[in-house]
Amino acid sequence: MRKKLAIMSLACAGLFANGVVAQPAPSADAAHAGGAAAPHRTPPPLEYGWSPKRTPYKAYAAPNRPIWRLSEILAAHKGKASWTQPIVRGSDLDADWHQMAPGGHTENVEYPDNRTGLIVWGGKVKVTIKGQEPFVASKGFEIDVPFRRPFTLETVGDEPALWLEVHARGDLPIYPLDTHPAKPADVPGFAYEKRILRGGDGQWDAVNKPYLDYEKDVIAGGARAGAFIASDHMFINNIRGRGQPLPPPSDLGHFHFGYDEFWFIMEGTVDYQIEGVPVFSAHAGDVVLALQGHWHRASNGGEPGSLSTRVAINPYPNGLHNYSVESGGRQ
Repeated sequence: MRKKLAIMSLACAGLFANGVVAQPAPSADAAHAGGAAAPHRTPPPLEYGWSPKRTPYKAYAAPNRPIWRLSEILAAHKGKASWTQPIVRGSDLDADWHQMAPGGHTENVEYPDNRTGLIVWGGKVKVTIKGQEPFVASKGFEIDVPFRRPFTLETVGDEPALWLEVHARGDLPIYPLDTHPAKPADVPGFAYEKRILRGGDGQWDAVNKPYLDYEKDVIAGGARAGAFIASDHMFINNIRGRGQPLPPPSDLGHFHFGYDEFWFIMEGTVDYQIEGVPVFSAHAGDVVLALQGHWHRASNGGEPGSLSTRVAINPYPNGLHNYSVESGGRQ
């Protein structure tokens, strides 16, 4: 296996991308303010080391693919009011598109040890989470449901609700007895049993807030984009910037040793170069996936000066980034 000398950086996916330090966006809504934005961080000094590069790189297997274009998903489910489309089955995280018909609602469930992240992209969803005043989420809302907090989603209005939902890999729901007295159906490898549940509820804090209205607070309101969820096993980070010329192919970006990373395109156009995949552009609503060990590079595309946002999603807020020596630790 050919070893490459790599720069090891503690910057999170996009945390120091393009030399800009991302930080949590302050909210205009007192219901989810929670605290002021985090102060700027100084990038750690460059460190050189021999880093293991997966060789050959990991192959894509269904449902995983470099890009899931939302237009193609909607076309495939045309005529259906409610549907689910698996799009990411990663080493640590799963992601699915969901559409739910007007008047529909999900069961009241909680998850054992990991947060649930959601991005609403169509219609209106009434979100009810234990310990939080119910709220209605529309396009661009990012939602954080801590572990062991039961929650339900309900479509309100006359159009279907559409959202992306992210879970820890293979997570299974728990059904609270007070809202689901009957035994749930077993799933392969697991039998549901009545048990006492102890461990306490997951919490929100200054960074991990119940929700962010990205279109209102950031796009229209000018709040700073940054980390929305930064917690054990889940990192959801908004990276916003202005359009720039496509970097040369020699700019490889970076790779991750131990995890996959994917992005939801919140606004504009983002250009991608992923090892083993022709260069392509992703647009609002699309989801892009770079598997473990693939060199990958994301750059703000579109017209010069136009704004775009990619929501980086991976399991490690302090994940290792490996850069080429020639890059100086930047992409």
